This record gives sequence, C-alpha cells and structure tokens, in this order.
Amino acid sequence: MSTAADSTQQPRGKAERLATPLQFVKGVGPQRAATLARLELHYASDALFFFPRGYEDTPELADVARLEEDQLASIHGVVEEVDMRNTAPGKSMLGVLVRQGEDYVRALWFNQPYMVHRFAEGQRVLLSGKVRLRGMRWEMAHPRVQVLGDEDEPAALTGEILPVYPLTEGISQPQMRKVIASCVELCRDAVDEVFPQAYLEQADLMPIHEAIGEVHAPTDRERLERARYRFIYQELLVLQLALALRRERLVSSAVAPSLPATAKIDARIRRRFPFELTAGQAQVIEEIAADMALERPMNRLLQGDVGSGKTVVALYATLLAVAHEQQVAIMAPTEVLARQHAEVFGKFLAASHVRTELLSGSQSGKARDQLLEKIRAHEVDVVIGTHAIVESGAEFAKLGLVVIDEQHKFGVRHRARLREQGGEPHYLVMTATPIPRTIAMGLFGDMNISTLRESPPGRQPVHTYLADEEKRAQWWDFLRRKLREGRQAYVVTPLVEQSDNWQLANLTEVHETLSAGELRGFQLDTLHGRMSSSEKDAAMADFRAGRTQVLISTTVIEVGVDVPNATLMTIEGAERFGLAQLHQLRGRVSRGKQPGFCCLFSDAATDEARERLEAFVGTTDGFELAEIDFRLRGPGELFGTRQHGIPPLRVADLVRDAEVVCQARSDADQLVAADPGLASDPHERLRRMLLKRYGAVLDLGDVG
Repeated sequence: MSTAADSTQQPRGKAERLATPLQFVKGVGPQRAATLARLELHYASDALFFFPRGYEDTPELADVARLEEDQLASIHGVVEEVDMRNTAPGKSMLGVLVRQGEDYVRALWFNQPYMVHRFAEGQRVLLSGKVRLRGMRWEMAHPRVQVLGDEDEPAALTGEILPVYPLTEGISQPQMRKVIASCVELCRDAVDEVFPQAYLEQADLMPIHEAIGEVHAPTDRERLERARYRFIYQELLVLQLALALRRERLVSSAVAPSLPATAKIDARIRRRFPFELTAGQAQVIEEIAADMALERPMNRLLQGDVGSGKTVVALYATLLAVAHEQQVAIMAPTEVLARQHAEVFGKFLAASHVRTELLSGSQSGKARDQLLEKIRAHEVDVVIGTHAIVESGAEFAKLGLVVIDEQHKFGVRHRARLREQGGEPHYLVMTATPIPRTIAMGLFGDMNISTLRESPPGRQPVHTYLADEEKRAQWWDFLRRKLREGRQAYVVTPLVEQSDNWQLANLTEVHETLSAGELRGFQLDTLHGRMSSSEKDAAMADFRAGRTQVLISTTVIEVGVDVPNATLMTIEGAERFGLAQLHQLRGRVSRGKQPGFCCLFSDAATDEARERLEAFVGTTDGFELAEIDFRLRGPGELFGTRQHGIPPLRVADLVRDAEVVCQARSDADQLVAADPGLASDPHERLRRMLLKRYGAVLDLGDVG
C-alpha cells in the first residue's frame, strides 16, 4: 500500500530525475507547483536551467549591541512598530522599529509609502545595509529587507552571494532559492556533459556539473564568473555551430543557376540608370554579382541606412537574373510597399522588354488566376508582392532570384515551397536597420553581409527637434507655412484608437483635433493597418498626387514609403518608439530635393527614454543610432529582422558578450572544418543539442 510519503521518493534514472514534475520535488507540492508554472517551470530540468537575473552580496550577521558606525551589516529581529507619516506635501517617511533581544534598530524609507504594506508587528525580518548612530539608536536608511518564514534561518541568508531569480506573485526569493536548490541536489549529476573532456581543457571551461552548482549557489565571485562564462560560451557556440552547419550545407549541397555579369550584360544594365552609382553601390553590386555567378545559392544580407540606395542594388540583381532568362520574386513586408516597388520598377523598366507584374491580395479571383497562369508559362519576368507570392500557389517556370525586403517573415517553409519548383534560387535580403558586427555575426552568421553607408548625392538633410508642449503652437505655425509653400506632411501616432492602458496620442483623436484646430482648412487623411488594401491604396494615391496635404498615420509608413514632396513630420508619443523605428520614420522626409523637418513630442517619464530621444535628435547616422539602441534596449528588435525566427538567447547577450561571440564563431568554424556535420562520436551530444534548438528554424534536419 502506497503512502503520501511515497509520492516524494525520487526516481533514480538520469532521465527520470530530470523529468520529475516539480510538485514531487522536495519542498514544492501541488500549490507551489501551480505558481511556478506561471514562470514556465514544470519539471526539475526547467528549474535547473532557470538562471538568476542577478546576484546580491549579503553582509555578515551582526549583533545590534556590537555595531560600529558605517558598518555594513545584516540584522535579524522582530518588527515592534510600523510608523508611517507625511513630512510635507507629497513627501513621506516610513519607520520600522526592529527588536533584537534587548536592543533596537530603526529602518527608514523616504518617499516609498508602498513599503508600509510589507510589514506587520511580530514579523521576523532580516535587514541588510549600512548602520548609523542617531542619538541613542541605530538606524538603517533604505536597507534591503527579507521577511522570514518560520523555517528560515537568518545565518543561511548572510555572508554569501545570493542568486536573485525572476519571480511571480505567490513566491518569494527565499522560497525560490529553496526550490532551485532542491532541483540542483536532485538533478545536477543527471545532466550530460556535451563537450568532450579534451575540449573542456582546451577551452578552459568549467564542467557542467560544477557550473550548475556555482551558478545557483556561488562559493565566490571568481568561480561564479567561470560558471556564467561556461553557459554563455556554450549557448553562443551552439548557435554559431548551427549557423556554420547551415553555411556548409548551402555550399555543399544546394545548386542554383550560375548567372555571371558579363561585360556586355553589365554595360546594358548600367545604361538603365540615369545617374552615377555611388562607390558603395558599385562595391555591393560587385559582391552580389560574384555570388550570383556561382552554382550555389547566394545567401546575402544587404544592410543600408535609410536612403542609401538599396533599391538600385536590388534592381541591378533583378536585371542580371532576367538577362539570363530567369524569373525574379520581390517580396515586401506590406502591400503598400509592394505597390510602391511596382511603381518604382515600372518607371525604371518602362522602355525595356522586362515584364513586371504586381501580385496583390486584393486582386479579384479571375485576374489572380490569369496572372498565376502567366507566371507558370514564363510570360512574367518579375513578380512583386508580399509573402502571398509563396502562399498564393504561384508556380514559377524558372525562378532564379528572390529579393526579400525588410522584416519579412520568410522562413524554412517558404524556402521549401520554392525549392519544390526545381533547384534553389539566389536570395538577397535587404534591411534598413543597421546591424553592429557582433549582432550580425550572432543572428546572421549563415549569410554574407554587404553594407551601404553613404547616401546618393543630392539627398537633403533632415532637421530634427525634440519639443515640449510650450513649443507646440510654434511648430504648427511653421508647418502651416510650409504647407502653403506646397510641401506635404506626415503626422505619426502610436495608436489607432485610445487605449485603456496608455494615455497616448491616437490617430482618431489627432485627426479630429487637427481638422478642427491647427490644420483647419488643409486636406487631411488617415492611414493605418486596420484599413483594407483598397483603402490604403486610395489614401497613398491621394497623398502621392498631392490631393492630400497631411497624412495622419501609424507606423504603417515606417518602411520604404517614398513621397519626395513630403518633407515635414510630426511624431506624437515619441517615447513609445525604438530608435531604429524613429530613424525609419524620419527617413520618409529625406526623399526629395528640399530639406526635411521632423519634430518629436514626448511625455518621456524615464531617463532612459529621454536619453534615447536626445540621441535621436543628435545624429542622423543610422549605424550610430543602432549602436545606442542596442546598448539601451538590447538586440531584441533584430530577432524580428532575422528571416528565420531564431529563438531568443537565455543567458548570452550579443552586445555585452561581443568578445565571446567572436571566440565562439572562430571555434565553431574550426570544429565544423575538422568534423563536417559534427558526425563523429565525441560531438554526438553537441550535435543533438544544436538540432534540438535550431534544427527546425535553420532547416538542418539532414545534418549528421
């Protein structure tokens, strides 16, 4: 007959221990397990790799009777009195008197009234901080405080480095530490070491069992750093190995048409450009032409600042493919931008024999079917659209090049769909989000990268201002004068309608306010993502034709929209946008021969938000802004740029750990060169790990 105690007996096999549901781990139980599930912690193995978000040093436990002035100490005692008082309008002071035997210490918090709810008379607490003698009593200002349970031993919480974990309501740091400690005790030796012993020694890595123990219960700072390095390096190496294997696969197995840029073809293409290419454009075109001449698929990322002339480079690659009687698919992230590409390409190719068509989601069934048949019969050379090109069932007779513009969710499934049509096309991915070197290495390591930094001659500067409410009337007066001179303007808002969560400028309200106020008498229109394709097209057509003077929009205009006469931009709620997004928006008013003007209005409530906006006003260099954005906000936004959707990193940071990224890239290249496909037995566990994490998103199913 089983007993309640039997349910907590620990299974002995490695796999069984790692798969132990948390409710059966010592000290957890069903109720706490339900709380932990909110943090995506379900099994012992989840807790083992639930890394601390930081660490705190706790001073040694001290007796109040033996304290010294300015000593850093931890004081254990019982709450005797909680005193909350207002000291001035909007100012407060919370005093908590703590007794230790016959002695007392008072903890003080200024202007933090919410702290009063943490204390109750009779509580056991542990205070850590600097002590000062005030009159006849010791005081601590803003100490770190831990409320102790009946079983908590204060001596176990002091004089050591304590992990600080992400929490959820219903569990405290001491409780979380106990849960993790139980999982470490149960499972630490059940985790397989993925690195061969020789590699651990060569790379000077802490073995996995030691590293798990140190990262959750550090013995000292030096060993903690070694443990953290082990996990950061491992995560980055596995990513770099996956990218290296993908590069190897593309080089060794995939076959693409060879499309060399002969002198004759090159001269014919360049004659189509009514301007001289910049040195940067010429260099990038040379790199792309060299790739397309090979019998393996080009896999190149073209990054260029706003207005650097990426479209011209894409046009060259397109004409090179068409010259070899290949078809080209150009995919944009939005239908607005796809239509604009169709117009731009149409103008460039008006007098040529290149057959260009737009495949739109708003086309009628009959027109769509006729176009799909023309694509199948190779009666179309260049097809422009969104990802619907792949998902519409379009079958190409002879697809040689795919151009993917901006943050296009183009993944393994789409590539497989195109591959079914015979062979691999060449791929050119374009982004106007500049990417620092180590970020590019981390996220786009399977791609070759070309960069455009300079703008074509004749591009006018954009003057940028960060204005407060007192300057609003002055800005609208300036904007009205420019509108009367014949210019056009954008007004950008963060939301379509008012949100309960954010008191932000919204498009509907801004349109009503401006129509009846500052811009009364001018032609205003709106553009946002909830409009139908035909509504968006009509709004953009009116704006391009000058029938609309002011377009009030959400960030749907962020990427690529090109109206040279629009030289004015007002951005409301600017603190809600990232630097890269603001830079893209500002790029809309630098397209013509007149200088641009961009004014930001913001209710920035934090120093970080203010710093971002001031940095934006201070430079128009997209690469400089990208570095600042990654430093302030991390590289999260770039994971959207990545066309494969790589899962986020757990412990590594591509900005902070730049040196480790470079080391991991170098080591991964050496490992794959020495052991193609990581097929040898010593690398079996490493191969299994990278396939589990990246096999699907990087199309590595047949590796090894």
